[in-house]
Amino acid sequence: MKRRALRRDIPEASISFLDVISCGFGAIVLLLIIARIGDSDSLDPSDIALNGDVKVMQETLFELRSKLQQYQADITAGKYQLLTHIDNIKTLSERLASAEKQLTAEKSDVSSETAQLQLALQILTEEMERLLGENYQSQNQVIGGIPVDSEYIIFVIDTSGSMFSTAWSKVKQEMVNILDIYPEVKGLQVMNDMGNYMFSDYRGRWMEDSPASRKDIVRQLDNWQPFSNSSPVEGIQAAISTYYDPGKKISIYVFGDDFSGSSIRRVVDVVSKLNKTRRSGERLVRIHAIGFPVHYQGTPSRSAIRFAALMRELSYQNGGTFVGLNSLTKE
Repeated sequence: MKRRALRRDIPEASISFLDVISCGFGAIVLLLIIARIGDSDSLDPSDIALNGDVKVMQETLFELRSKLQQYQADITAGKYQLLTHIDNIKTLSERLASAEKQLTAEKSDVSSETAQLQLALQILTEEMERLLGENYQSQNQVIGGIPVDSEYIIFVIDTSGSMFSTAWSKVKQEMVNILDIYPEVKGLQVMNDMGNYMFSDYRGRWMEDSPASRKDIVRQLDNWQPFSNSSPVEGIQAAISTYYDPGKKISIYVFGDDFSGSSIRRVVDVVSKLNKTRRSGERLVRIHAIGFPVHYQGTPSRSAIRFAALMRELSYQNGGTFVGLNSLTKE
């Protein structure tokens, strides 16, 4: 009985021993694992390289994020500038369209006034034949179209810088030509387009016609340049208001190259009221005009075309003739 009891106790002791041995072995393994993790010298070189690569990639990532933010800011600023440029282009396009519209309107006005000037030039030959006959000869055929029935002559001359510096020799020539077609008159007077007299001693009265007085007029033209506003209105008004006499046949000769006034119609109306119509249907005085092509180099200027239109209408309504010269050279 005692032997059987001894055999039963041995297996129980052996199992406990194995448990202790297993636990101890597991503890040793765990200590080895912990010791490897904590000891940097025991790390694998491949693990160290991997950690370095991760750090570099993190720094690169941060740098790329910074650049991305800068690019986004640049894109936002570029969008704002683009919108500003688009607005500026839109504004400039509107201005361009407005300018083109205005230019088209001005071209239409110039074409209309040019047509009036061409019409005035076309009737010149007919006027010459009707008034002086087909056989009339003169040194300047352009002057031949002007009626020569007046006994008193008043010259109203544009003394602006453009006339004096460019057309003055031609002005002197046309002055002589006009005086030549009037062999003898009862009185002469010369003033500029502002109503200033060439000879102040004869202000308000007529100069006697003589060869000497005609030479004095032509000679005085050499240095005569009072202020001018390039508008014949004041001179015409002064001539009519001062010298009209119901018993005298008077002609006014206007010399000019351009018109700087604001309204052609207003000037025509003012002169029409001043130079009233007689019962016979004639005006108080005749108004003739000579247009000098100072501003006709290439394309005629607007002011020159307006002068031609104004004087064409004034001469037509006041019993005179408008002559547009073709050249400033002596003929």
